[in-house]
Amino acid sequence: MTALIQIENLHYRPGSVAPGQPDILRGIDLTVEKGDFIAIIGKNGSGKTTLIKHINGLLLPTRGRVLVNDFDTRQVENQRSLHSLVGMVFQNPADQIVASTVEEDVAFGLENLNLPTSEIRVRVDEQLSAAGLIDEAARPPHLLSGGQIQKVALAGVLARKPQVILFDEPTSMLDVQVREAFLQQICQLHHQGMTILYITHHMEEAVFADRVLVMHDGQIALSGSPAHIFNDKSGILYELGLETPEATRFADLFRSIGFTIDKSILTPEELFAQLPPYSEKVDHHPVSRSKSSDKSIPSPLIDLLDVHYTYLAGSPLAKKALTGVELAIHQGQIHGIAGANGSGKSTLLQQINGILRPEQGNIRVGSLTLEDPDTRLLEIIRKVGLVFQSPESQFFEVFVGDEIAYGPKQLGMDDIRQRVQQAMTLVGLDFETFKDRRLETLSGGEKRKVALASTLVLNQEILLFDEPTAGMDPQARNALISLFEKLQLEGKTIIIASHRMEETGKIAEKLSLMQDGQVIGSGFCGEILAATSMIHTAGLDQPLAVKTGQKLVENGWPLNAADMVNPERLFSTLKVLTE
Repeated sequence: MTALIQIENLHYRPGSVAPGQPDILRGIDLTVEKGDFIAIIGKNGSGKTTLIKHINGLLLPTRGRVLVNDFDTRQVENQRSLHSLVGMVFQNPADQIVASTVEEDVAFGLENLNLPTSEIRVRVDEQLSAAGLIDEAARPPHLLSGGQIQKVALAGVLARKPQVILFDEPTSMLDVQVREAFLQQICQLHHQGMTILYITHHMEEAVFADRVLVMHDGQIALSGSPAHIFNDKSGILYELGLETPEATRFADLFRSIGFTIDKSILTPEELFAQLPPYSEKVDHHPVSRSKSSDKSIPSPLIDLLDVHYTYLAGSPLAKKALTGVELAIHQGQIHGIAGANGSGKSTLLQQINGILRPEQGNIRVGSLTLEDPDTRLLEIIRKVGLVFQSPESQFFEVFVGDEIAYGPKQLGMDDIRQRVQQAMTLVGLDFETFKDRRLETLSGGEKRKVALASTLVLNQEILLFDEPTAGMDPQARNALISLFEKLQLEGKTIIIASHRMEETGKIAEKLSLMQDGQVIGSGFCGEILAATSMIHTAGLDQPLAVKTGQKLVENGWPLNAADMVNPERLFSTLKVLTE
């Protein structure tokens, strides 16, 4: 049987790679059969995106060849056939949005295939309905949330009914409920015979694939079934900057404190099925549970009262984004803002740093009154920094070093080279290696690190992060969480908007939930995360630590919300209970 995709000795070296630097891809050999579902994992910059861009002909081999259904991607006459056979959802979905309205964008590829108008209408409506975007059909894509743009991009690909779909971090901007529905859709496409290559930094997604490829330094380092890759106890995944799925790590932690748990756990459902009941015969020491208190807390550093904001107010395309937000954030806190796509998180952050001004209500940041038109944006920027959801949207320069230096130059700061070097070190970018790299040659995760450094270099008092770990590999995500803790110790106030509740539970002291432009709940992180009904109402899901703790409570274990806020707290409590 002839393979659908055959990659032979693939090397790739763009002209922008400096002499002495290795090729981006180095000797890739890969066979993909029709109907395969392959997950591709690896550190930022390992070559994952570059590899799949060779399959649809966006990039051409420097050496070697790529065959798709026997079409050689190097031959120009095969390009039209390739575009019909292979669809791709990019890491930054805005890169593939070309039309002025959502429905026109979904129809764009179909029109290029010269399909009848009636068929185009049916396919567009079908995909918009499946994506939950029927009400947004006439809206400009740039007015949608990041997650909604991702859905538009996917709808446009699926409408063409390709044989192969390439996914590059497709869930990085999606909230949990949409993400789960999306993964179910991918699995359904796979069962229908679709060939899928799926890049992800979330190991929990890779377990659904038939095969997992682990890339490192432009080569395939490991290949095998999810069980083979993730149950390897040699530690090679960690050496490659990756990790096992969270349920697998939890199983390891349970075994380390004496629980009998299988070594083949990959999913939460497999883990929950093996959690034991609590035995009253087990002697245990009472667990000290300190309660936090709001007594003697000073006035908030950031205060929002009845804040409203409408995009394109007064026009037929008007869309309410904030509808009476009430929020107080205190100095030195790490405060999480969580909500589904389109709940208002990004708009709220842009209100706090003055990019958008409220149409109604009051916002105070320190001594600055943001609804006052006389409050200059430059005053706010000196105090408040924002890292956007899509890092490319805040780039001004061509080279990494120049980009990070841009802000300090505009503000007339001294010692710019030293500031840039320190900021790059903080985010894990080697100064000499990256300062002269062109921004377009970076991976998605590396671009996010540049965006982080471009903000940290300004040394602002308040730092706002919009989905800061999207597109980052596990090692980089853990390093960023450690960086947030370090910045807090230095006195920074940090606000993190995210729908990744596992990460929020690890770092945030306070948590606010948003839905339909309002804050529907706010309090200590553990208490909010334990409020199952409220979390689900907000379109989110609880971290695995909370769900595991609640399952243990059902089994009689004496735990409370504070014990379950993150894995460290959960397992330290369980260790005390089992000693």
